[in-house]
Amino acid sequence: MQGSNKRHWEEVYQSKSPEQVSWTQAVPQTSLDLIESLDLPKTAKIIDIGGGDSKLIDYLLKAGYINLTVLDISTAAFKKAKTRLGKQAAAVKWIVSDITEFQPGESYDLWHDRATFHFLTGEDQVNAYTNIASKAVNQFLVIGTFSANGPDQCSGLPIRKYTAFQLQEQFNRDFTSLDCITEDHITPFQTVQNFVFCSFKKV
Repeated sequence: MQGSNKRHWEEVYQSKSPEQVSWTQAVPQTSLDLIESLDLPKTAKIIDIGGGDSKLIDYLLKAGYINLTVLDISTAAFKKAKTRLGKQAAAVKWIVSDITEFQPGESYDLWHDRATFHFLTGEDQVNAYTNIASKAVNQFLVIGTFSANGPDQCSGLPIRKYTAFQLQEQFNRDFTSLDCITEDHITPFQTVQNFVFCSFKKV
């Protein structure tokens, strides 16, 4: 499955521009607001899961954070991000990995994920993810997925939708919920995708 997933995402990022994929955000405001609410120091270790060529990392660099890591399955996504960031890309750690096979070499103060978790449709995948997050995170999680009112697919792949309660349930073994909000994401082609975001603190 790792191989087929990687081929899919490499093809997506190689063949499509940011304006041609639904998840593109000019400003990832909800993520930025939730991160700011945690009042982390600029030295906090932050990892963006499935960050691809998201502009979240641009805004975190601009805000002064200095310990940033991005994980994604696609090397093509990182090539785009590094080209956009230019010299600033050297200040970021880039990890190419399937999230369910990630072996963290350090712990993180914040684990951020917008729109990776909902691609894990099997219980074994979900369990792998939550176990890795539990071991890797020492303070906070911010997770964004398609809500119960969101689409059934993304990028031609099935996804798993969550209510705020269902998302909280997936992480309540090791984390306590701080806040959950919903957001209507307007895609580059003017369709609406409803997301649920929850922030958590390590127990």
